[in-house]
Amino acid sequence: MDSVATSSAQRWALCSLLCLCLFSAGLLLGSRPFFPTPRLWEHFSRAQQQRLARTAPPPAPPHVAAAAATYHNHDVEAPAPDAGYSDLGREEEDDEELALGSAPAPAPAWEDGDGEGRECDLLDGSWVHDPAAYPLYQAAGCPFLSDQVTCRRNGRPDAGYEQWRWQPWGCGGSSSARFRGAEALEQCRNRRLVFVGDSLNRNMWESLACIIYTALPDRSRTRIEDVSSEYRIFRAMDYNCSVEFFWSPFLVKLETKQDQTKALKLDQLPTMLKQVVGADVIIFNTGHWWTHTGKLKAWDHLERNGVLIEMEGEEAFNRALRTWTRWVDHNIDPTRTRVFFRSISPEHKSANWCYNQTTPITNETIIPWFPKGLISIIERNIQSMKTPATYLNITHLSELRIDAHPSVYTTNRDGKPLSTEQRQQPITYADCSHWCLPGLPDTWNVLLLASLMRHPSNVH
Repeated sequence: MDSVATSSAQRWALCSLLCLCLFSAGLLLGSRPFFPTPRLWEHFSRAQQQRLARTAPPPAPPHVAAAAATYHNHDVEAPAPDAGYSDLGREEEDDEELALGSAPAPAPAWEDGDGEGRECDLLDGSWVHDPAAYPLYQAAGCPFLSDQVTCRRNGRPDAGYEQWRWQPWGCGGSSSARFRGAEALEQCRNRRLVFVGDSLNRNMWESLACIIYTALPDRSRTRIEDVSSEYRIFRAMDYNCSVEFFWSPFLVKLETKQDQTKALKLDQLPTMLKQVVGADVIIFNTGHWWTHTGKLKAWDHLERNGVLIEMEGEEAFNRALRTWTRWVDHNIDPTRTRVFFRSISPEHKSANWCYNQTTPITNETIIPWFPKGLISIIERNIQSMKTPATYLNITHLSELRIDAHPSVYTTNRDGKPLSTEQRQQPITYADCSHWCLPGLPDTWNVLLLASLMRHPSNVH
């Protein structure tokens, strides 16, 4: 009996020791949450706390300056005709027609929070005046900026519109987050980024190209390639980086007929879009050209399956967006390519007029100008896509920037700055659609680069 008792005591001692070891291991593993992973915005901006001292920009290499001069003299507002491509209207459609009254897709939410259980949305925040960090570059250091948007070169006397930084709420809690071109360079390394859309996407393309160009250690190792009137490429060769722009304001094909009338083909995309397949990042946009009326309307009639059709504007827009979404689903490999759709860039006309404005709107007295029905169609179609797509919703933060348009500090049809007499006629000449550079589109690109750090399925 003594031996049995002794054996039993030994077993209890071993069990107690084993339990103690397991308990200690649990404490060690349980301590890991005291070292949390950095939040998205903190990770993105950790290397951005100190702004590089500004120096006078070096002169542009001759080949860049020459390409810039050519581009400045080129009017890209009128799209040239294209050969047909991807007749998506003839394919069998199994999905039902999207109802025009459906609720819009939600804005992308960011999982990283503020520590109190609230989601972090990089697109929800406020504008902070930060002249120590902005602008991100000087216009004089970027020779291929189009004259239309180089507002200070065109005589704008104030510079405050260049000095505003977007501060998201609850995204790391740091108001000192800064951005530098070096981060954009690294994001672009071994990547091909392509913008497809209208002149507002060209605005964004010029911005990103300038951010990268002015950050390069050796600017002579860059190229500007004007492949065609609708296709332009900026290359940073030491980084194996290209930033490209395709002119396609409707996304679907606009064709000039033999009788010189123009048909908007709702079931086809331009042939040139074949060339974006395989890019690492594609940023699409459309919207503004669909609202033009009268002499500004770019098409004479609508066409589908080779037949002229009559259709209301919203229905035509919906069909065009459905053609685009099917094209993306059929042609884009989501394991290779990130797809973005940039939301509507607001104009400031009528009640919210950009003329003589020098500071952002702060009291939320915004009067939306773009048809809500078209915005709902955009958001609904993106939500219906099989391919993960990020909706870069910059509309609200841009609505606050009534001060950031060229206004009368732009160019006329001849590409020359407005004369004194023309500046005194703002109702006729003020540009309240595009954006000065440096300026607001730089923030769009900061948010784009931050979005690239997330998996697309989180923001679909």
